[in-house]
Amino acid sequence: MTPVVGPVKMYRVESGGSPFIGNIKRIRTCHHPGMHLSNGGRYQQMEILLDNVTKAFALNNNNGESFKVLDHISFVVKENEFVCLLGPSGCGKSTLLRMVAGLEKVDSGVISVDGQEVQGPHPDRPMVFQDYALFPWLTVEKNIAFGLETKGIDPQKQREEVERCLQLVGLKGFEKAYPHELSGGMKQRVGIARVLALKPRILLMDEPFAALDAFTRMKLQDELITLWRQNRFTVIFVTHDVEEAVYLADRIVVMSCRPGKVKSIVPVPLQRPRRRTEFTFLQIRNLVLKQYTTYDPPVEYAI
Repeated sequence: MTPVVGPVKMYRVESGGSPFIGNIKRIRTCHHPGMHLSNGGRYQQMEILLDNVTKAFALNNNNGESFKVLDHISFVVKENEFVCLLGPSGCGKSTLLRMVAGLEKVDSGVISVDGQEVQGPHPDRPMVFQDYALFPWLTVEKNIAFGLETKGIDPQKQREEVERCLQLVGLKGFEKAYPHELSGGMKQRVGIARVLALKPRILLMDEPFAALDAFTRMKLQDELITLWRQNRFTVIFVTHDVEEAVYLADRIVVMSCRPGKVKSIVPVPLQRPRRRTEFTFLQIRNLVLKQYTTYDPPVEYAI
C-alpha cells in the first residue's frame, strides 16, 4: 500500500551570535517523516501507519447530522519510538488513540500495524487510561493478573509475571491492597503494571498523568521513561501539556482544533534525562506553543 501523504517543510535550529540564541530556518521540503522510498519508488511499511484517517460522530437529533472529529490524519510511528499526540481538548486525540487500539472504527482511511489493518483490540496494543480503569473489587495483584488470566496463562506464570511487574513499578508490598486504599499515583502504577504484564510491543496512553498533582506527575514521567528504555516498546502518549510532551517524546504530533488535523510534527532531539530549564528544551517548548496560536500547513521540524 502506498500511503497518501503530502510533502512537508523541514526546519532546523541554527545557533546565532550567542550560544543562548537560536534561529529556526527552513531547509527543504520533504516527504512525511517515518517513511522512506524503496527501490521501486513505493513507501516501505513501518510499524504503525495512519493513512488519511477520518472520523465523525452522529449528533443526537433526528436529522442524521454528524460532526467531524478527525480529518485526514496521516503519520507513521516507528518501532520503539515514543510519540506524543498533543492538542487542545476536543481535537480528537483520544478518539485517534482508541482507533489505534481497535476500540473505535475509522470512517475512512487506514490504520495498520506491520502491514496488518487494525480490525479490533489486540493484546499487543493495550491502553492506559486517565481514570485508571481498575476493578475496585480486585486486589492490586488480581488487577495486574487480569489480562494474563483472560489469555489463559498458567497460574504459576501469572504469579511470576505479577511479581516482576510489581517490582518494575515500585509496588512491592501492596499486592493485597484494593484500589480505594491507594493514592492516585499508585493506582496509575497498577494500570501501567497491568499492561506491562502482557509484554506488549505497543503501549497506548491516554493522558495517564493528567489527574495527578505536579510532583507525582513528574515522578511518574521519569518512571515511565525508565520502563520504556528498559523494555523498548513503542509508545503513543496523548497529552494537552506541552512541557510533558517535550519532556517525554522523540517526536510530537501537534494537532489542530476540531476537526483534528496534523498541524506539525516536531522532533525532540534531546538526550535523556532531560532538563526542563535547558535552553534547547525551552526553545522546542516555545516552538510547539506557537503552533497553538498560528495556522500553517503541516510542518516537519528538524531541530
